[in-house]
Amino acid sequence: MPPFFGAIRSQDGVRFSVWAPASRRVELHLHDGAAAGVHPLSRNTEGLYETWIRGAAAGDRYTYALDDGDHLPDPASRFQPEGVHGPSQIVDPFSYVWHDSRWHPREPQDMILYELHVGTFTPAGTFDGVRTCLPYLRDLGITAIELMPVADFAGCRNWGYDGVALFAPSRAYGSPDDLRALVDAAHAHGLSVILDVVYNHLGPEGAYLPRFSPSYFTDRRHTPWGAAINVDGEDSGLVRRFVTDNACHWIREYHFDGLRLDATHALIDDSPKHIVQEIAEAVRAEAGRHILVHAEDHRNVAAMIEDVRIGGWGLDGLWADDFHHVVRSMVAGDTHGYYADFAGHTRELETIIHDGWLFSGEHSQHMNGPRGTHPGRVPMYRFVVCVQNHDQVGNRAFGERLHDEITPEAWRAVTVLLLTAPMTPLLFMGQEWAASTPFQFFTDLEPGLGQLVTDGRRREFADFPAFGDPEARERIPDPQAESTFLNSRLQWDERCAGNHARSLALYRALLALRLDHRALTGSDRTSASVTSPDDDTLVVRRSDGGATFWIVARFRSPGTINLADVSFAMSEELNRSALDLVLDTEHAEFTESPAAIDVAGPVITFQRPGAVILRDR
Repeated sequence: MPPFFGAIRSQDGVRFSVWAPASRRVELHLHDGAAAGVHPLSRNTEGLYETWIRGAAAGDRYTYALDDGDHLPDPASRFQPEGVHGPSQIVDPFSYVWHDSRWHPREPQDMILYELHVGTFTPAGTFDGVRTCLPYLRDLGITAIELMPVADFAGCRNWGYDGVALFAPSRAYGSPDDLRALVDAAHAHGLSVILDVVYNHLGPEGAYLPRFSPSYFTDRRHTPWGAAINVDGEDSGLVRRFVTDNACHWIREYHFDGLRLDATHALIDDSPKHIVQEIAEAVRAEAGRHILVHAEDHRNVAAMIEDVRIGGWGLDGLWADDFHHVVRSMVAGDTHGYYADFAGHTRELETIIHDGWLFSGEHSQHMNGPRGTHPGRVPMYRFVVCVQNHDQVGNRAFGERLHDEITPEAWRAVTVLLLTAPMTPLLFMGQEWAASTPFQFFTDLEPGLGQLVTDGRRREFADFPAFGDPEARERIPDPQAESTFLNSRLQWDERCAGNHARSLALYRALLALRLDHRALTGSDRTSASVTSPDDDTLVVRRSDGGATFWIVARFRSPGTINLADVSFAMSEELNRSALDLVLDTEHAEFTESPAAIDVAGPVITFQRPGAVILRDR
């Protein structure tokens, strides 16, 4: 569908469109250019104000005045060069010359996702900085990069989930054309690009959308971040149009290959068609090709990723957190908060690898009620799994990463499981080299709001045993401090030395195997062949009808596994006399002090946690 809101180039001028139903009069103030001056807008019956200005052009800056009030930026501004409180700038999306006309993304089953935050991924902290690292990501074996939200936010540093100018790439990272150049270059390197978008709330500073229409929000429902977005109440039609217009904007004007929808459980919608499904259908229609749509949703609702033909919503993927929670509970011993729902043993992992997630309607202690539905009709690749992501690292008090809290051998074992699982794996930036840098929570809000965020962040951890003492909470990094942001920037030089280089070598080897063998990519089957022969070991069988791989991962303690007995219990055929060792985590390339894993036919003896990959000839 054509763009609806904002300043849109049209013939030899620009069409301006803004929804302000509570206003009696709206004026457009063009601050520079050939058409500089004050221009009234015409109102229709829905409260949509429009005008077309001959001579207005890209680069001109403008604001709106509602009923002679303050000058406000456009809620659908394409760029905010002076920040979210300043004037908007007209952008011509067609002036950029694309080079990706022959681009064809990989199939969804082949996706290996790499989540990154533009501001902390490189020393430059810009779109151009990310662009310089694309050859590295391609050679690593990544097939899709996933950008944390880039919609503009208050200040110069933010995770991105406090976005308020939802159509405007943050000027902290570069210009709109810098973002286009990043996506264009990624396609040239064979990489898809997915964008994280937030439609469940706005940030606390610079959110002028409600000034134009209070109907954007509803007081009938609330989210953890305040009033809910009004997608099913009175006057919700144009709110839904604003959301779908924004989603299509990123596909149309920036050639993104997919969207990751943040916290869709907070998009509460009783409409016949949920807004999330409407977004997915809108962006695919806009592109004329398949656009990946993933969602973050802790409810484990299988319908979201079931096929539309059987009554589902048709999304391509759902962040399936149960995998992460069981792994972390098992190898790091976490028990607080939502980890209370997980025992942290391999039987839970067996269920997750077989079904996609653990909770399929069982009682959740953390949620105090049933959680989830059974995903028996869902292809395995539609479950997005990880052992790190921005939330699971950054929402810890000090932003520490999993590999900092467990032994290197346990880290290697969970890495093998992640990258050979039948689901879609997601890596968080720097994970591949076991980065020493944390990823901490940071903001740059005005001082009054900033202090509230700092206080709230420390209060958030008051119930954790380690932070019961107020003095202990004071040591939690201040989100408003620039040092918190700078501490979170990756140190690229470290990846070439010591255990960082060894971790990187393991990731490269595993990703090469996944890319080279169809049997090890995301599975379009609705279940997997897996068993847990004891509390410390998991065995996964992957096959494409030709090559057959056995992944044996031991997460705790020494032990011996007889694969012949395991295969018999799984009712799977094993060629005992023709098992080739493909990879073991105790190889000298991956560890400074190997403790050999003995593979004697089908009998595998671990001296400590580790993993092997075997192949039937």
